Amino acid sequence: MPSTNAPKGFKWSPLTDLARLESGHTPSRNHPEYWGGSIPWIGIKDARANDGQRIEETNETTNDHGIQNSSARILPENTVCLSRTASVGYVVVMGRPMATSQDFVNWVCSKELDHNFLKYLFVAEGEDLLRFASGSVHQTIYFPEAKAFHICHPPLAKQQRIVRILDEAFTGIANAKANAEKNLQNARALFESHLQSVFTQRGPGWVEKRFDEVCAITSTLVDPRKKEFLDLTHVGAGNIESKTGVFVDLKTAREEGLISGKFLFDESMVLYSKIRPYLMKVARPDFQGLCSADMYPLAPNPKVVTRDYLFHLLLSKHFTDYAIQGSARAGMPKVNREHLFEFRVWLPDVKRQKQLAANLDTLHEKTQRLAQLYARKLAALEALKKALLHRAFSGQL
Repeated sequence: MPSTNAPKGFKWSPLTDLARLESGHTPSRNHPEYWGGSIPWIGIKDARANDGQRIEETNETTNDHGIQNSSARILPENTVCLSRTASVGYVVVMGRPMATSQDFVNWVCSKELDHNFLKYLFVAEGEDLLRFASGSVHQTIYFPEAKAFHICHPPLAKQQRIVRILDEAFTGIANAKANAEKNLQNARALFESHLQSVFTQRGPGWVEKRFDEVCAITSTLVDPRKKEFLDLTHVGAGNIESKTGVFVDLKTAREEGLISGKFLFDESMVLYSKIRPYLMKVARPDFQGLCSADMYPLAPNPKVVTRDYLFHLLLSKHFTDYAIQGSARAGMPKVNREHLFEFRVWLPDVKRQKQLAANLDTLHEKTQRLAQLYARKLAALEALKKALLHRAFSGQL
């Protein structure tokens, strides 16, 4: 599969010469009695959650009735399962006898093929497995293509040596990733804790205000097709990162071909996405532009609140919990104006707000720098995994 030239000590073989191909099946959903039992049943969700891993437990189980009354079958421990449709390329290894849905091609390895070697080979292929897939709506690897798989492999002893090296290396990489992610979570938790403390405290001179005393929506909807608006930058909810206020992939009204009404905003305002408030999409623009009608361009009352303090307030758990509480809808969760402006908040004087917002900005910037650092580290670890897999299957380990 990786190339036509076999490295020294490797040879090409049809995979069906080294492993038995088994299909999966789903017991009828019209028979609840087929579901629930002691037989784990692997679906795409399980493969997505355990990609590249050994799987012991599954989201759903079947039973003897489900197996006996369908084409599903119980496959032995160490069967290598490759998702072949919906999401092609997820790989799991059965940690005990299990069944799978029809979304998998399953390989029961012979004594000549180490199951973990085959697992790593599929992992190394990754998105390249799509070259075996077809279909205009859903890409699918059909069974004739799976039966035609060839693999390049060394003798069993060398397969097992490669597996030991990759197991050790991947365990180290997984630990490094876990530490990086934990450190990032700790940094974010520290910022969110500090943010929470700011907006739950009350000090001398603090006053309670309704939100309509704090800020207002002064903008009106305009036609983005008009000449004076065509080259203004457009901001939608998708252009704001959750929790950070960072803008991404901004384009002008002309570039997006906008036709529906949009709000004008300027550098004095805070943009708040009223759709799905749990996403916490809030931003401080340093430019004039247009925003989606699904966003509120909030103009702070300068006698009551600073823009920076308002920005952080809208990101606080205190406000977000309130927004979520009032956004329950049958369709899309949305914060309406009436609920928004009924929010009540305790505020210090403007001078103290500036100090608190400056401290939050400093801590936020440090958190963002850490996030970027850890993102680069995680990307480097992923690159290392790919490099190790390339070396393994090109005969360099």
